[in-house]
Amino acid sequence: MKLLEKILLAQDFSKSSQNLVHSAIELAKIFESKIVPIHVLPDDIVNKKVKALLNETAMTKLEETVQRIENEGVDVDNPLLAFGSPHEAIVRAAVDINANVILTGSGESKKGDTFQLGTTTERIIQKSEKPVFVIKEGILLNVRHILCPVDFSESSKRALKNAMTMARRFKSELTILAVCELQGSTWFTSEKDKEQENELRYTLHQEEFDSFLNGFDLTNLNWTKETPKGNPAKEILSAISKKMIDLLIMGTAGRTGLNRMIMGSVTEKVVREVPCSFLTLKSEDVISLQLETHIKDIEKLHSTGLQLMEDGFHEEAIGQFKACLSINDMHVPAYKGLAKVYEKLDQPERARMYRRNAKEIMDKIWYQKIEEEVRKLRGS
Repeated sequence: MKLLEKILLAQDFSKSSQNLVHSAIELAKIFESKIVPIHVLPDDIVNKKVKALLNETAMTKLEETVQRIENEGVDVDNPLLAFGSPHEAIVRAAVDINANVILTGSGESKKGDTFQLGTTTERIIQKSEKPVFVIKEGILLNVRHILCPVDFSESSKRALKNAMTMARRFKSELTILAVCELQGSTWFTSEKDKEQENELRYTLHQEEFDSFLNGFDLTNLNWTKETPKGNPAKEILSAISKKMIDLLIMGTAGRTGLNRMIMGSVTEKVVREVPCSFLTLKSEDVISLQLETHIKDIEKLHSTGLQLMEDGFHEEAIGQFKACLSINDMHVPAYKGLAKVYEKLDQPERARMYRRNAKEIMDKIWYQKIEEEVRKLRGS
């Protein structure tokens, strides 16, 4: 079972690249992913000797990265050496290899810089339809608390779905944030009218938030929800600071044509100033479930079913447990697994049925053992 099959690791060989490679390895270990390293060289070098030397140096460094990844027991593909504009080459390569995510650094910033995001990384986020995972300079990938801001749009639904799976795999806390923007217009006849308008707006916002969350299965997650009032970008950055967030996961609407270069004012401000690592999603999931449908090993099917259940893929888990029963209709762990899944899906009748099936089989096996022992005693 694969949830995050392929990571495109975009590195520039700067000092911060060491932490980026380490983060890629940790992410790949958690999701059993394959890493594909890439480096981009300029395509306008005229001097052939200089060009050849750069190519040789880049390939040597890429091979060193491959060796480091292999030494950690992580699957790694042949490295890619591309030419041209870095952000364009990286975005194109992600499509060519069908990567689940582009992993890149935030760029090296000087102390006191207001905007902490590098130009290349910002352009990758703008142009890529693939998810982009940005590792902040000098910060290890140790995800204990995830923040997922939502605005009830389709893109924020996608972000929350992926954030839930990430939280389960990282075994981290998840905070779901929905900022209510208050009305600040001066056309109200009085402050009292404006306050009443904002109170009603906040009440409706909370109701919409609850309705939005009802569409997700948040069982077995350590999660909380926050509904602050104010400017979305400021409230998101404030929550990251107050809650010591390790990973921000945001959805940003996919765009076409000239507007494709626009992230949206909230996303743009947040990703430029965010102090932690972050993941942005447009039209594709970073988590893409791929099951090995040809599996015939009952224990592997059962193990996959348990992992799917833990990750929140309940319907898929049911499929794996039922595949176990198609091989052996007396496989008790599969019946117990089905009972647990249906409990999580709030279907107690089905849960009781599969639990009863498991008990009947166990009783049958027990009585058969008793009979065998009795026969042995009689024959002695």
